[in-house]
Amino acid sequence: MKKIVGIGMGFWAILLASNALAEQGAMPGYMPGDIVARARAVDINFDSSSSPVTGVTANNKTIPEVDGSYFFTSNIAAELILTYPQSVGIDVNGGSIGSVDALPPTLTLQYHFMPDSPYFRPYLGAGINYTNFSRDRLAGGAINVSNNSWGAALQAGFDVPLNRNLLFNLDVKKVYMKTDASLNGAYLTTVTLDPVLLGVGLGWKF
Repeated sequence: MKKIVGIGMGFWAILLASNALAEQGAMPGYMPGDIVARARAVDINFDSSSSPVTGVTANNKTIPEVDGSYFFTSNIAAELILTYPQSVGIDVNGGSIGSVDALPPTLTLQYHFMPDSPYFRPYLGAGINYTNFSRDRLAGGAINVSNNSWGAALQAGFDVPLNRNLLFNLDVKKVYMKTDASLNGAYLTTVTLDPVLLGVGLGWKF
């Protein structure tokens, strides 16, 4: 709750600053060929489940993330989201059994509803996520997970222009990912992660 309140207060402060800047001079909207590079802090909340073995969960965490958007038109852009491999802690019935590394690049196609607004530019996106799991450190090496996961990604967010090239960004994604776990080489269970990612950061328009 405190995190949500803090983000809300920060947003209103940035919006007020944006309004003041917009009154001082025009802020150009998005144009075909524009590139927007963003850096975000992302809070990952896993919606974990497992079957047929139950009680397997992944630990929530906050990570750095960078992405780039290319605008085909003023409204339509493609965004590629990248980070470095992240260590994800795994619990069974509340007890830690180790961790795995996950690298989850995601590609989305976005529609920007108000690309020329000097105050508020919302967008929706949908695409695909590929997660590579590596460096299993589960139960002393007895448990391993499959390396690859493909799944859908849904996205909603907005940009607030701060000046001609700098943007404040708030972004929410739902990413679908799962992996099979094996015990000493024999199939054990399917672990569904399906995280919600809340990102806050800055963007630079080129």
